[in-house]
Amino acid sequence: MCIRDSFDMGINVALDGPSGAGKSTIAKAVAKKLEYVYVDTGAMYRSIAYYVISKGADLSDPEQIKPFLGEISIKLCYTEAGQRVILNDEDVSDKIRTPEISMGASKVSAIPEVREFLLELQKNIAKENNIIMDGRDIGTVVLPNADVKIFLTAAPEARAERRFKELQEKGDKSTYDEVLQDIIQRDYNDTHREIAPLKKADDAVEVDSTELTLEESVEAIYNVITDKTKKKERKIKEIMPVRPVKKEHRLGHFHMFWYTVLRYIVIGLYHLYFNITFEGTENIPKDGGNIFASNHRSYQDPVFIALPTRVPLSYMAKEELFHQNVFFTLLIKAFGAFPVTRGKGDTQVIDTSIEKLEKGRNLVIFPEGTRSKDGKVRKGKTGVALVAAVAQVPVVPVGINFEGKLKFRKRVVVRFGKPIVPGEIGVTATDPHSLRTIKNEIMKNITELVH
Repeated sequence: MCIRDSFDMGINVALDGPSGAGKSTIAKAVAKKLEYVYVDTGAMYRSIAYYVISKGADLSDPEQIKPFLGEISIKLCYTEAGQRVILNDEDVSDKIRTPEISMGASKVSAIPEVREFLLELQKNIAKENNIIMDGRDIGTVVLPNADVKIFLTAAPEARAERRFKELQEKGDKSTYDEVLQDIIQRDYNDTHREIAPLKKADDAVEVDSTELTLEESVEAIYNVITDKTKKKERKIKEIMPVRPVKKEHRLGHFHMFWYTVLRYIVIGLYHLYFNITFEGTENIPKDGGNIFASNHRSYQDPVFIALPTRVPLSYMAKEELFHQNVFFTLLIKAFGAFPVTRGKGDTQVIDTSIEKLEKGRNLVIFPEGTRSKDGKVRKGKTGVALVAAVAQVPVVPVGINFEGKLKFRKRVVVRFGKPIVPGEIGVTATDPHSLRTIKNEIMKNITELVH
């Protein structure tokens, strides 16, 4: 669970196609070029096949496989060397790339319980990132509302030739004919299974790579994505005119009195529990109607930011957080949290944000979208830039610093940077270039504050 930038302009790309079409290789290259997260769903199914085979299960008997699902933990890790697949703390990235495991993945993917097991994980990854996800049913089942859907295919002989060369380089002894038959059999299995069979989504763009080199295939997929996303960006631009916030409204004296009382009570409690230091408090605006953009370390972050600020703040929190324990729910509500349902349109969230700013509250946004467990600042999303550009209000960068886990008497340092004013850095519109300018400036400042 995490408090996130709930109105980001995240792009979801669904890449489907038969086995051996080059989906994984091409998706990785395109994701790197676009700076998207690559999600290899096939590796997830391969991991399950690898595990149940190692346990001696009969892949033709779903009843033998289902009990093992509770024992399986799959993580996708991203390193300089690329994506690594971690199965129960073991790196199986190379072990799952064999013909036996490939056929096994095709069989286990037809089991409803296996698909349900992985579906939630896949959807959660898509919610929190700009992603390219490849598989057999991404555009039809996993991400039916994806911004871009592509069906990548190639003749069976071409796919077999590519796969054969790949296996040869790894020292595999399989023959070309064996690989071709495996491809043909997998095509049949994938297109004839009862649950989520392989098929082209009605709104998918088909790309045939039979006669294309790898570089040409990457370029073709890249062009499809950029063309589609440009249309989305233009749409966002059209519905997001600049409307500067008028700071004419102020919170009533009664509201401010009780907020101040609560704030001092919480300040005392938090200073007793944590060893908190605040730096750069002179950069905190005395009036409301500002955005605080911070790195995201813990559930306590909104409270850390609120303690030295004299004006009440609001922040978006995903709806699930309001179903945590009662004390936590009351605390985040008291400090201005309002629920946002994932998947709702940008305009609704922007309208709510503008409303909070015009009422004289400050708005807290976590551009990373999810908590960083190691303290490293991740790539930010453009949601914070969109609100700042539309409202033309200052953005105060915040860096929250602590090592390890947050616990009793943990030393926490919260640093406030100088406000970033969109107009002062030349941004007076909501076009994609302007949003990237604001976002990059915000993330640069946050990173400098986290040290």
